[in-house]
Amino acid sequence: MYEKIIRPLLFNIDPEKVHYFTFSALRKLFLLPGSQKLVREKFVVEDKRLEREVFGIKFPNPVGLAAGFDKDAKLYKELSNFGFGFIEIGTLTPKPQPGNEKKRLFRLREDKAIINRMGFNNGGVVEAVERLKKNDGVIIGGNIGKNKVTPNENAVDDYMICFNALFEHVDYFVVNVSSPNTPNLRELQDKEPLTRLLNTLQQENLKRPAPKPILLKIAPDLTDSQLLDIIDIIKDTGIAGVIATNTTISREGLTSPDQMEAGGLSGKPLTKRATEVIRFLSEKSNKAFPIIGVGGIMSPEDAIEKLEAGASLVQLYTGFIYEGPQLVKKINKEILKRS
Repeated sequence: MYEKIIRPLLFNIDPEKVHYFTFSALRKLFLLPGSQKLVREKFVVEDKRLEREVFGIKFPNPVGLAAGFDKDAKLYKELSNFGFGFIEIGTLTPKPQPGNEKKRLFRLREDKAIINRMGFNNGGVVEAVERLKKNDGVIIGGNIGKNKVTPNENAVDDYMICFNALFEHVDYFVVNVSSPNTPNLRELQDKEPLTRLLNTLQQENLKRPAPKPILLKIAPDLTDSQLLDIIDIIKDTGIAGVIATNTTISREGLTSPDQMEAGGLSGKPLTKRATEVIRFLSEKSNKAFPIIGVGGIMSPEDAIEKLEAGASLVQLYTGFIYEGPQLVKKINKEILKRS
């Protein structure tokens, strides 16, 4: 139904407009009596064999929703009914910001991909916290970044503001220094500034009675040498793990008309590279830390490949848009089949 009816209708609308339309429709859907029960019966797979304990958190299943879909924590409760084991919100910044100028989101249908240059558009961390106060059991990751106007030398302050504001309301943190859509942000992936940033956050984290896992989200465009640096940095700072990977700036092998639009590319063209990064980090570190695998998961087989490459959990974004919510169920069913 999704592939033959719903997706063709949605794909006839501007991608950013359809995102907000979908949010509004889902919010109204779940106001209907019995709707939550019906949706959960259709999409949620409950089985003890799907449970995973990773960085001290018990996940009901290993399939999560990646950051960027529910940036402002407006729909995490509703989205959890489609079978996700966890939801990552953000990227959030200290102050609200509109992001980059529109048009900034492009479907590459022929490539089963998306290019976005959203630019951390969000309503600010304070608004998101108010919504998260109403959470009643959804496992939430908090993806944090810096405001566009904040110079890199002051970036640590922005990350700290978000960390402190979100601490009581998320289960784990993700430090996003790998988006290609905030000017100079990726410079923070260099060894010295990244070590300083993560050390500062971890030092604050360890002052708390119950510290939260901190993960680092990295770009797929890092070289092997840079990935080895990432392994060293994780060891030196003591953070919990890595999310591999963010969107790519590569345009290799694309055929769609909008292929040269600026921004980060996600979807099927990223499948192979994201898996390569996961395998490299897992093997070179001797599985020293957990990895959440994300990037080009368009089928159950793509998810299994990432888990077999060394990921402990996986996340969807573009695959969820192209394949629909049924993909979450299909992945969990395939994991059970192989367990």
